[in-house]
Formats: sequence, C-alpha cells, structure tokens
Amino acid sequence: MDRDSKRAVSPFHTGPRKDGLRRLPSQGDDEYFADPAGSVITTDVVENARNAPRAGSSDGDGNGIVYKVYKRRWFGLVQLTLMNIIVSWDWLTFSPVSQFAAQYYGRTESDINWLSTSFLFAFVVIAPLTIYMLHLGPKPSIMVAAALTIIGNVVRVAGSHSRDGGNYGVVLFGQILIGLAQPFILSAPTRYSDMWFTDRGRIAATALPSLANPFGAAVGQLVVPFLATSPAEVSNAVLYVTIISVVVSLPAFFIPARPPTPAGPSGTTPKASLRSSLQLLKSVELWLILIPYAVYVGFFNSISSLLNQILVPYGFSSDDAGIAGAVLIVVGLVASAITSPILDRTKAFFPAIKVAVPIIGLAYLAFVFVPATRQLAGSYVVLAILGAASFSLVPVALELLCELGHPMSPEITSTIAWGGGQLLGGIFIVISDALKAGPKADPPANLDNALIFTAVLALVVVPLPLVLGLFGRQDRLVLRRLKSDDGSSSGRFRDDEDGLAPSV
Repeated sequence: MDRDSKRAVSPFHTGPRKDGLRRLPSQGDDEYFADPAGSVITTDVVENARNAPRAGSSDGDGNGIVYKVYKRRWFGLVQLTLMNIIVSWDWLTFSPVSQFAAQYYGRTESDINWLSTSFLFAFVVIAPLTIYMLHLGPKPSIMVAAALTIIGNVVRVAGSHSRDGGNYGVVLFGQILIGLAQPFILSAPTRYSDMWFTDRGRIAATALPSLANPFGAAVGQLVVPFLATSPAEVSNAVLYVTIISVVVSLPAFFIPARPPTPAGPSGTTPKASLRSSLQLLKSVELWLILIPYAVYVGFFNSISSLLNQILVPYGFSSDDAGIAGAVLIVVGLVASAITSPILDRTKAFFPAIKVAVPIIGLAYLAFVFVPATRQLAGSYVVLAILGAASFSLVPVALELLCELGHPMSPEITSTIAWGGGQLLGGIFIVISDALKAGPKADPPANLDNALIFTAVLALVVVPLPLVLGLFGRQDRLVLRRLKSDDGSSSGRFRDDEDGLAPSV
C-alpha cells in the first residue's frame, strides 16, 4: 500500500491545514510515532490511542515499530532534578560558613575544605560502578543515590547533634557517603533523556537536572549563611538540610523504570558494550570537548567551595560571598534556560561551544583582579558573565558528547566528563589551599595566587574546542544519534507536544 493510500484509511488523519501541518487527535497524555516500513520514520502523532501497538510490534496492518513518549517522563525528570539540587546543597553545607564550622568542630578552615574535597573525590572512586548501574537503566542508579543521600545525612546529624561542638570524623564519613551518591544522579540526565525524550527535547531534558547541581550549590551558598550565623548554629543548619534531603529523596524509589515503548529510533539502537566503548573513546573530537569541560567543571567546584575564602579577606562578609555565589549560578540558569530550547531546535552545538569557551577563559582572567577592588559590583558582574557562559556550555557539551560517541551509551561520556570535573575540582581545592597567603600578607590569607593559577589553566584549554573540524577532520563532526533518529525518513521525527506534525 503506498503512502497516500495509507493516509486515506488512517483513522487519525484529519486533513491538511493551511500552514502545511496536520492537527491530530489530542485527548490523552501520550504521543505515538509509527514507523510504517520498519525503518522509515514518519511524523504521524497519535495521542492516547487506546489500541496502539507496543514497540517492536505491528500496528495491525503489518506496519513496523511504534514510538511513543509519555507524560510520566516528567515525574522522573523532576525527581532527578530535585535529587541533584539537594545533593549539591549537601556538598556546600559547610563551605559558606567555613569560619563557623571550623570553630564548631574544633578544626582549621583547611580541614573544613576537606569536607568539600572528599565529596568530590568520592565521585571518582565510585564512577566505574556508576557506569555499570546506568547501563542497566537510570532508575537503579537514582535509587542508590537516594539511599546513600539519606544515610549520609543521618550520619552527619549524628556527628552534629550538640550545639556545643561536633565530631568532625563522623561528619566527614557522612559527607563521603553523600559524595558517593552524587555520580549516580549527576551522570544520569543524558541516559534518562536518551531513554524518555526525542531529539526535540533532549537538550532541555539534559539541562534541567544537570544544571540543578550548580543550582543546589547556589542554594547552599545563599541559605546556609542565614541558617548558621554563629558556631553553635551549625548544628541546626545540618539538621534542617537533613530533613529536606530525606523528604526529597524518598520519591526516588517510585519513579518509572523505563518507558513501555521507545521514544524514538535511537532508543531502539543497540548500545555499544562497555568493552566496545573503549574503542569509541579513542576519538580525538571527544577529548577536545571532554578536557575543557572537566577543567571548567573543576574550577566551578573549587570557586564555589572557596568563594567565601576568596572574598572575606578583602572585607566582604559571608552573606556577600553567598550572594556572589548565587549570582554566578542564577544568571547561569537563566542563560541556559534561554539557550537550551534554541539549541534543541537549531542543533548549533559547535558554534555554541566555540563562543562559550573563550568567554569562560576571559572571565576567569578578569576575576583575578576583581576582589582586590573591594567593590561587590565588579565581582557580581564577572561572576554573572562566567555563570552565563559556563551554564550554557554544560548541556550542549554533554549532548554533543552523546552525539559524537553514539552508539556508545550516554552514561559513559557523561560519567567521564563529570568524573573528570569532580577529580580536578578536588585537586584544584587542594592546590588553592596550598597557595593561600600567610597571616602577614596583604590582606592576610588571601587566595590571589590561586586565582592566577585558575586563570592561566582556564586560558590554556581554550584552543582545544576551537580546533574542532579543522585539519581535514570536518567529517568527524557527524551528529550520529540525530542521524539515527532521522533515519531515511521523508519527514523528520518530531516530538510535538501540541499534536502538530509536519505534513508528509
């Protein structure tokens, strides 16, 4: 039966519209996409079709696979987002009030830095298990993260229950447990979006939970200084954060494991085995993105952890530092909210990266000189620019790694990218602490040398993504997963939530 004959007998065809689109039935919460020849993707969208076949089966007339997206995917996405927020907040429970935490636990500020540093190193330790768990699917990984988050927070409370002082060793152990939870949810967004979303929504679906991680850091930077205004109040701050963490983590055990039918062709494409993925990781293009991504994530982690110690020596308060951290992250979130939908439609991944990376490098250079001006406005402006460029880069880089690495499973490049960033973040914190000025410096205990180190390395990696496609390697920049979704169709595959599909 030819295409026109099929359309004539279709119970879902309602005729063309003046704008070249067709309005299809929209009475339920699911959308279907049929593959009439087993390999040629059409864009017929059917919502709430009661008798529609499952993926891999015929539709009753011998037609091929049916693709379907479900509104229940938003429940899992929201839960993944909330988990990333709370785990990141747990990470920065102590850094924004490092001077009070040091007094409360009877330790130095360098010891308090290790509460953040150990959290980051824990990511690297558990990364191989994270890849294996995510290879099985996102739900097992998210449940493991929820369990570790709950246990780790309870342990921290046990070490901080008295207002007269806490047990640093117990709190450090709890912090490590939460750090072990982070990779299971921070590496999950690309895997989740690949399983539940189409090419029209993957960047936004990846951006939301990925950027929730720095948003949680902003919440910590902004809220913790108000919860702990003295050493004795550190105990209450830990308790309040624990209550929120437990409440947020519990729904993770009830998210759906996987969609009953795949969202699109790439969802049915067999993923490379973990062993085969090692061969795909030899791609030069992957590393031209992975290296600067890991470096910039590492610097974000170190700056977020040390922002209080960067600004306070110049006469700023902990509240000022907290607001500066919030500016960095909130402006970045707004910028990403604007750029992600645009890039979802245009797929202009490479121009976006080549614009964002130089801006990030220059912003780190500018930040070397800002604290010494003792003007908050300068810090806010530079951090706002840095946040906008950095946050716009995150979902683009993660999705581009998935595209260039396809059919490698998305969690592999995601875990390597985030793991590299967490490892470097921990190393950068240790280096910055070693570069801290002495008590006789002007001002005492400043981190000027650490900021110079940050700027130099941030500028060194700028050229790497700028050479993508040069030297005769333009053919290596194929968006493989997107090509898989397009297949050999005469009309592009679309996830049109409003029930509109291009006429074919």
